[in-house]
Amino acid sequence: MEHVLTTRECIPEELEKTCRKLAGERGYTFATLVVEEADADWKLSYIFYGEGKDSPVCLVVKTKGETPMIPSISADVHAADWHEREAEDLFGLAFEGHPRLGDFVLHEQWPEGTSPMRSGFSDTAELHQELSPWRPQRIVNTPGAFMMPIGPVYSDYAESAHFLLETVGEDVIRLIPRFFYKFRGVERLAQGRTVEDALLLTERFSGTSAFAHSLAYCQAVEAICEAEVPPRAQALRVFLAELERFRHHVAALSEICGSTALAVATSQMAIIEEELLRLTCRLTGHRYLFGMNVCGGLSMDPGDDICRRICDDIDGMVKQLMSLQEMLRFTSSFLDRIEEVGAISREKAVDYGLVGPIARASDVVRDLRVVLPYGYYQDESVPLSIPSETEGDGYARLRILFAEAVQSAVIMRSVSSALPQGNVSPASFSLRAGAALGWVEAPRGASFCWLRMTEDGHVIRCRLTPPSFTNWHGFHLAAENFAFQDFPIIMATFGLSNAECDR
Repeated sequence: MEHVLTTRECIPEELEKTCRKLAGERGYTFATLVVEEADADWKLSYIFYGEGKDSPVCLVVKTKGETPMIPSISADVHAADWHEREAEDLFGLAFEGHPRLGDFVLHEQWPEGTSPMRSGFSDTAELHQELSPWRPQRIVNTPGAFMMPIGPVYSDYAESAHFLLETVGEDVIRLIPRFFYKFRGVERLAQGRTVEDALLLTERFSGTSAFAHSLAYCQAVEAICEAEVPPRAQALRVFLAELERFRHHVAALSEICGSTALAVATSQMAIIEEELLRLTCRLTGHRYLFGMNVCGGLSMDPGDDICRRICDDIDGMVKQLMSLQEMLRFTSSFLDRIEEVGAISREKAVDYGLVGPIARASDVVRDLRVVLPYGYYQDESVPLSIPSETEGDGYARLRILFAEAVQSAVIMRSVSSALPQGNVSPASFSLRAGAALGWVEAPRGASFCWLRMTEDGHVIRCRLTPPSFTNWHGFHLAAENFAFQDFPIIMATFGLSNAECDR
């Protein structure tokens, strides 16, 4: 990656003003908050990214104390809201001025005062807590108001998540989400592991975007070690990333059709998805691309011929998708359920820092493959343009998914027709101590991985910020002021993963 972090130290008293200037006047987007602890010394890194030639900016705030007080920036940079709440729960930090801390990652079964990311926390100690009933914070107080719970247990394969819908009639007035029912502590588990072992953790916390997340991690390691990735490996990484994007978008389209009770269209999309999973397995040996990324390259070379044959098969699938899209365009019962439903304005999408197809459906034309190009995406031969829509509703999100799926097929064909020759296995490189930020445009949007490692290749801190964590924060914008029966459809058009939050 050509872009490197521009790091600036910032005193706590200047943090709010500096962040306000970055996000407001300069139009930067908040990416992530990285908390690092060393004894009683704290280092907080607030990372923002811009567009074009602007490098990501890292504001470093240093402070001391057992439970230091840090100014909250969420009033001016609303995208930082959940990041501060997460840091408060996991590290025991206090963010002055934040309107709602606590009851976020750690639910009622965790003893009060537990901070699982602190250095003094024991991974093996038994936690004893007398469970008390959880009572949600009620927002709507008016005669006839009631709260309707959805989740946390669902049928099929959906991970746990709980949504409270407040109303006085049929329309949702307020939506309160609650995740982390299966908090897995991936970042904690990564500490002290070798970079190879930690790669397995980052790859597996969300199987549907396994290649993208592992690529962000590998790029962080490669940046620290100044490792040269072979050109053929870089090109094949783009090929595989677009294959994952294509498969994800087909699955998301299937979910949207299913949410509107179009059984035939749902089945047809699901058949295409299954065919893609089988193609992926034939190409790499795993249906979800596990084990392909290694630091410095790829674990195997599938070969030119099979890549081209895969593209031939995908061309046929694109024709099926285009036929399905045309039929959906003229299915009034379908359009009535998603058109002008779940709309998010461009201003709100920017305020919440939304990413991926959801943001692009609201005319936020931002894609890390373009604004912060990495790897082979920097090559001018990659035919990449960013589709966008302006309505910000469910139908706009559907059109973005179709457009991006077709573009992924075009990119795969272009890359496979001119693959560089050579090895894909990593050339030898020396492990080094240091820290770096890796990023990718995952199928659901911008994904970031901050890594700090020792000289002998052990992880000190690994911070993962997947797109679902970013976009679930803004989901209520789409669900509120729409009818109850719209809720599952709006959720399907978002196409997010609960597991990416429960990392």
